[in-house]
Parts: sequence; structure tokens; C-alpha cells
Amino acid sequence: MAYFARELWSLLKALVSSLKDRSLAGEPDRRIAWLLVVGSLPAAASGILLEEFFEKLFAEPLWVGVLLVCTGVLLALGERWSARDRRMSNLGWVDATIVGLGQALAIAPGISRSGATISAGLWRGLERSEAARFSFILSVPVVLGAGLFKLLDLLATPWVLRSPWLVLLGFLAAAVSGFVSIRFLLSYLRRRRLYAFAAYCWAAGTLTIVLSVLSIR
Repeated sequence: MAYFARELWSLLKALVSSLKDRSLAGEPDRRIAWLLVVGSLPAAASGILLEEFFEKLFAEPLWVGVLLVCTGVLLALGERWSARDRRMSNLGWVDATIVGLGQALAIAPGISRSGATISAGLWRGLERSEAARFSFILSVPVVLGAGLFKLLDLLATPWVLRSPWLVLLGFLAAAVSGFVSIRFLLSYLRRRRLYAFAAYCWAAGTLTIVLSVLSIR
């Protein structure tokens, strides 16, 4: 939210204006704001309906490894088959839904949220940097909503009340590393491809699978 503050503020104002006027005509940000709403719905629905199922997968390292390999495949295919000639302002409702479905898949451990959504954006013809921008902005409603929802559980945990500074430290570490990562990735994707990230996911996934199988035996 800090990195995209100006853009998010413009989109929020456009969303409010579209509700007041009951129209998407005029500034392009009105339609983009509603595309973000549409793209957020699949993840919100799957998070609410399938939360317990996905949480159980976190206790299964073998599945995490398999899904990491799948993330690598998504990245490689997105890079291989994309047209990469569209901008965010050219997206339609179908495009937003497909990218949103990629975000919904990422609730499962091992599926990278940014990887799945950027790949989906590339499949729909977005330029790499535009796909990354849409991916990160699309994360804001879902991550913010999930964070506030889980914050209620966190505040009910005894150790949190005794040591709130630990939560604050974790928050700051996540904020700083997230800001730096977004800045790096957007810069990286303007000049380079996703194959390096795909290779990393394949290596990490394969190692996780091997270690999981050995531990079972």
C-alpha cells in the first residue's frame, strides 16, 4: 500500500465517483477499480469456503513441494505463451476474472500468489511490468481483508498481549522486505524474464519433495 499509495488513492476516488454517478464512463481508473473488485472475488470466496482445507495442506510438506513445482510451470508457460502487448487500461472483465482465479489458487501453500497472478496476466497479453503492477495492486483488498480477519484471532492469543512488540517487529520486517521486493521485481521485469524464478521454484519444490519422501520412509 505504501509503494502504490498514489495509484491506490486515485483508484479509490474513481471507485467512489463511479458509485455516485452510477457510471464507469469517464476516467479509465473507474473501470480498473471495478476490475480489481471482480478480480478479488475468487480469492475471497475460496478463502472463506475452503480455509480449513488449505490450512491442512500447510502441514503436508510433500504437497507444498508439488505445488512449488506447479508454480514454476505456471511461470514458464506464462513467459512462453504470452503476447505482452497490453496495458492495465486495456483489461476486460474476463481478464480480471482469470487473474483473480490465479490469486484464488495461491491460497494453497506452494503456489506463489504473485507468480500465479503475473502468469495469468501474461497469458491475457499484459506486458510483464503491467502484469506485475496489476498483480500487486490486486493483492491489496484480499491481503488487507485477510489480515484484519486474522488480527482478531491474533489479539485473542495470550502471548500477543504479553509481548505486542514481537508482532510489531514482524510487521515492520514484512513491510520493509515487501516494499523492497516489489520495487526490485517491477524493475527486474522491465528488462528480464521469469525463467529464473521458475527454475528456483523447480529446485525448491524438487528438494522439498525428496526430503518429504525420505522422511516418510
